[in-house]
Amino acid sequence: MLSQKTRYTIRAFQHLADHWGKGQVQLADIADAQNIPPKFLTVILSEMAREGLLISQRGRDGGYQLALSPIDISYGDLVRLTRGSLALVPCAARNAHEHCKNCLPESECRLRSLMLKVRDDTASILDRITLADPIMLEPVFEKDEAAE
Repeated sequence: MLSQKTRYTIRAFQHLADHWGKGQVQLADIADAQNIPPKFLTVILSEMAREGLLISQRGRDGGYQLALSPIDISYGDLVRLTRGSLALVPCAARNAHEHCKNCLPESECRLRSLMLKVRDDTASILDRITLADPIMLEPVFEKDEAAE
């Protein structure tokens, strides 16, 4: 699962991408529109500004805007910056690899092999889709009472 921080970051960046080329967007506007706690959003946006993805301007007319065109920021970039890895298990991480505790040796673990494929396919998808790409809304899942 994506962390709450990652989900907030993606929503904030989608909001800023929607306002690309229209100047600074105030933190309060992002927080209200995306239902993100302002204090948490301040931390997130400050981190992303330090990473060079945002331009921040202080003052009454200040706010935030993307430092790069939406086409130059992929969802994979945002997930990696906030979550650190796209892998579902530590042994399948490409950049933050760790051996799993209580597991088989990696050379014998088929779960690791499966998770490497999942990680690579996930990375391929998230790196291919940018903030400039339209994301169509999907229907809401209806609760299946028979499955409970």
